[in-house]
Amino acid sequence: MTSRPAPASDPLDSRSPSPTRLWWEIAIVLALSLGQSAVYSIVQLAYRLTDTTPLAEQTTTLNPSRSDRELFDLIYQVLSIGFALVPVLLVCFLLWRSSRPHLGALGLDGTKPGRDIGSGVLLVLAIGIPGLGLYLAGRALGLFVAVNPGGLDAHWWTVPILLLSAARASLVEEVIVLGYLFARLRLLGWGPWPIIIATSILRASYHLYQGPGAFIGNLAMGLLFGWLYARSGRLLPFLVAHFVIDATAFVGYPWAAATWPALFGLPG
Repeated sequence: MTSRPAPASDPLDSRSPSPTRLWWEIAIVLALSLGQSAVYSIVQLAYRLTDTTPLAEQTTTLNPSRSDRELFDLIYQVLSIGFALVPVLLVCFLLWRSSRPHLGALGLDGTKPGRDIGSGVLLVLAIGIPGLGLYLAGRALGLFVAVNPGGLDAHWWTVPILLLSAARASLVEEVIVLGYLFARLRLLGWGPWPIIIATSILRASYHLYQGPGAFIGNLAMGLLFGWLYARSGRLLPFLVAHFVIDATAFVGYPWAAATWPALFGLPG
């Protein structure tokens, strides 16, 4: 009986894409996701700054209703969240390894989930409270538009949809900005700090629709997240932290606006 040759390794794991191919890949991923958001956000900021209404009196809604008919509003919300996650699936496909951990290149290996979740909670305290203070100070200085994180009418599905929206934001931003871009830019020969700075500027840019203050706050957040991720190589803490911060803002906003209307209420 003849022996069978050992199976060849997965060519996707061993093949090193050319720099040109990598840049095209990065451009396509960003054009389908956060790069597109950054371009729209820059244009929207220009629109806001050239509007006759002062920036401090303008508003933006993060999770608006998409139909005046409840069933179709729910359908549109689910479709919007689902299609927004397609670039995340694309990134997972591009960086998938045949051997375990399959998503190790993205900083996801399935080990130490308890420690990662605990680290994420600590990040919430480090980012969430200063971020809230920056938002309130920025509103007072006219650097932020008034942000309505909720926007949906009260239905039985409102809270679940807002939680799914928070999960979508966490996955899209952290998987692409930290996991994917760090992996690809390292492969292109970039050092840690150029990657941290570049990804932080990207993170800040796609939040510009909220005003110049949002750029400052998200740049600081990006620098901290990038520095910590470069040291740990573990993505789950940042997914947890981002989800908790957004979920708290989305679900808790109506209560905060009713309790402290002078601070969180929208301009009349």
